[in-house]
Amino acid sequence: MKQTFAQIELPLFTLHLGFSECRFDSVEGIAAYLREQIESHNAGCYIGTFDHYAHTAALPEGQLADDIVGAANVVFCFGFTLQDPVQLAMRPCSIGICQSGEGFTISFIEAPMPVVNALMEEWANALTSDAALTGSDTING
Repeated sequence: MKQTFAQIELPLFTLHLGFSECRFDSVEGIAAYLREQIESHNAGCYIGTFDHYAHTAALPEGQLADDIVGAANVVFCFGFTLQDPVQLAMRPCSIGICQSGEGFTISFIEAPMPVVNALMEEWANALTSDAALTGSDTING
């Protein structure tokens, strides 16, 4: 096996929503919404939702921050192109959903394709409740 080092920066996008700012009241509700968005896109392929909280909590050595009460990753792919076998190392995509006592944090690494990144930003920003649209931060990179 050949080991190479890619000196790349991967911008991280995050959105923090208080409970009153979010259209949904659970990690599961947000994950279901994201799945619906992925499956309704002609190039989207929903792979699964990984319950990161349950997995970590079940490990004898698992550690969870005291304020985290739920965490999941929605895993999917938009395989518009595959020009290089090494591209597979950065796929599929994942959107993280974390629930704490303060609300929800949505996070993802910038996708290599601008159209996919724009979709993930749109989906994350659409989680904002109508009542909070004017006062909530939008996702930032």
